[in-house]
Amino acid sequence: MKQTLIIFLTVFLAGSCANSQTTIPLWKTLPDVPQMPQAAESGLAAVNDIKMYYAIFNKDGKEPVILLHGGFGSSDDWGFEVPLLAKTHKVIVVDSRGRGRSTMSDQPLSYNLMASDVLKLMDYLKIKKASIVGWSDGGIIGLIMAIQYPEHVNKLFTFGANYNLSGYKTEPFDSALAARYMARVQANYRKLSPTPDSFLVLRKAIGQMYSTEPNLKPEDIKTIKAATVIACGQYEQFIKREHFQNLAHLIPNAKLVILPNVSHGGPLQDPAHFHQAVVNLLDVN
Repeated sequence: MKQTLIIFLTVFLAGSCANSQTTIPLWKTLPDVPQMPQAAESGLAAVNDIKMYYAIFNKDGKEPVILLHGGFGSSDDWGFEVPLLAKTHKVIVVDSRGRGRSTMSDQPLSYNLMASDVLKLMDYLKIKKASIVGWSDGGIIGLIMAIQYPEHVNKLFTFGANYNLSGYKTEPFDSALAARYMARVQANYRKLSPTPDSFLVLRKAIGQMYSTEPNLKPEDIKTIKAATVIACGQYEQFIKREHFQNLAHLIPNAKLVILPNVSHGGPLQDPAHFHQAVVNLLDVN
């Protein structure tokens, strides 16, 4: 029986959203991400036609969990979540192709290709099965992995991930916040990338992918067997609420989790409650 779980939790971080004159709603903030902790292992793996960056934390922890970042981001975006999750779990973060420290190739970007990259990385690391926690594009990659490689996915948590283009809102979003975000990701790209001057090339490649993808079929989504949570922010600015509801309805026994007072940036805006939602899935038998 399909279930919908809507979590509304008290937010204690309002004080971090104030400036000298006004209080900015939490869901409109862009918090700084703390530096990642020291990894137990990290490197560049030869994956498909790229070199893919990975880092592992708490190698002796229970049940490996792979964290997949969003479209223009990098594994460093998990600076809040990794210290929390690595207390108990073996945690692997990766930079998607062309992002962070990973290299790019001449192949057009696609979600299927990036899902294949993650699978090949699992082979490289000799990880047969892992849970996937994916934010935005990372969630789409997780959905594809659960569909195409079900034997390799234990549990699936997606945040702010759509399954086709019909999910996008048509009303304008906060352009000032978007500009701040793009300035941040461009600076991070220049700092981390082996090709620091190629951000516009990456932006064009991602834009071309976004024009036609994701395009997951309902009949394929219905085949997902992994225990799944479909999560979003109460003030998600890019994707319609009913789209997440439809996605959760399509996946057998999936739960819908709506985190209060946050938007698409929920893992940064309220990391404590985001983490609680993740472990509520991972640590339930």
